[in-house]
Amino acid sequence: MKTSNRQKAIAFTAGFETGALHLLDYLHPTKYIEHEVAAPDGVEGMAGLLNILPEGSPKPNIVRAIEDGDTVFTHTEYNFFGRQAAIDIFRFEDGLIVEHWDNIQEFALPNPSGRTMIDGTTEVKDPDKTDENKALVSNFVNEVYVQGKVDKLAGYFDGDNYIQHSPSVADGLSGFKKQLGEWSAKGIKYDTIHKVLGEGNFVLVISEGQSNGKHTAFYDLFSVENGKIAEHWDIIMEIPPREAWKNDNGKF
Repeated sequence: MKTSNRQKAIAFTAGFETGALHLLDYLHPTKYIEHEVAAPDGVEGMAGLLNILPEGSPKPNIVRAIEDGDTVFTHTEYNFFGRQAAIDIFRFEDGLIVEHWDNIQEFALPNPSGRTMIDGTTEVKDPDKTDENKALVSNFVNEVYVQGKVDKLAGYFDGDNYIQHSPSVADGLSGFKKQLGEWSAKGIKYDTIHKVLGEGNFVLVISEGQSNGKHTAFYDLFSVENGKIAEHWDIIMEIPPREAWKNDNGKF
């Protein structure tokens, strides 16, 4: 049976626990592009990373793996000398990984509703609604996050039925509105949507903006139920200054 790109992305991510160099077999030998700006480019850069990892250090716990065409993203808890939540994006050509993006954030304590950064819905369903759900979530992020049209908020939700996994934010629209109100104080602003990926009820939006005056990448993952946003996770990561980058490919 042919191994799917989803299965390969899972196997590649899980393999970091051993740091085995056979993981390089998943990468295209000449085309691999790395967008994690703290890592060197190409297969050689990945080999160097694997060589310096202490055996068993990342301890990846892959919670979700979503496939959209030639792209797969995984939602994972790692342990690199401490817990982190991460979303990794892999693009495939001819069964090999040719491009990788990620966002990683220190794992937070449960939020006011007792939810963590990775728990919640995991089942992928409603594959026939993928395009519809991607359009819904893309419009939501554009209108509410980028344009700041808070008056549009309620139309995207089923009343107050909304599950929130973002650290420090409670469930429901009241928690969401409080979060939006705090953004200006924290200097959080979404400027540009770069990617929208999804499968069935899950949609991931990758955006660029500012937080506390720092250049920031926002990865927002949503689940959709019956045409309404039902659940949300996020990974927020500061982008280091250009002179600190180890490759020239850019975060996005």
